[in-house]
Amino acid sequence: MNNSREIYSEGFTIINNVYAEKEIDKLISLIENKTKNDSDNATFRKSQDLFAIRQFHKEIPEILDFIFNENLKKIIESNFGKGYFITKSIYFDKPEKSNWFVAYHQDLTISVDQKIEVENFENWTLKQNQFAVQPPKEILEDNFTIRIHIDKTTKNNGALRVINNSHSKGILRIENLNFETEKETICEVEKGGIMIMKPLLFHASNKTTNNERRRVIHIEFSRQQLPEGLDWSEKMIYKN
Repeated sequence: MNNSREIYSEGFTIINNVYAEKEIDKLISLIENKTKNDSDNATFRKSQDLFAIRQFHKEIPEILDFIFNENLKKIIESNFGKGYFITKSIYFDKPEKSNWFVAYHQDLTISVDQKIEVENFENWTLKQNQFAVQPPKEILEDNFTIRIHIDKTTKNNGALRVINNSHSKGILRIENLNFETEKETICEVEKGGIMIMKPLLFHASNKTTNNERRRVIHIEFSRQQLPEGLDWSEKMIYKN
């Protein structure tokens, strides 16, 4: 399960059959139980086009034992080595008739525990009592994201579109990409599969057109220690 060459050359890879049907059913059961019994939680974002749970692994910590099955642990170690920990997680539920779309962008911020003046950490924001900041690009370049697909995801229900190898260009504005020469890929993933991507990879998502739900668990990883008293606000070390 070593896809590291593709991850570093293209900025992403897709691996199917990471979770069996019964494992996906268990993830769904834990999520539905949480949302049914804790509907007014401040980390929940609800609209007709999207339901999301921020700080997902903190809200449902018992789900981590099922997310980190032997397949996923082997994939992480074979592609990235040891020493990585969770820094952020979000659960996305895009309903069957969702008009929600996301334009091309890079993931430029990290979640931290406080706001302090640190050199080369900029563009601070505060949302739902959560500080985010743009760190030096060297931190982003070393991080990675895993997206676990609870539903089959195609171009018709919001599969990510990515610009291949755009992660290698550093931090830049989308208008500085020449779309006539860049290669775009639609990242279709089977139910129970995952997509691994680098944060600086340009990615986007279309509206749903086939009346099929799309649920994804998005988990970000790092092995970087932050400077001068700053720390990851959602840091959690998972069991290897």
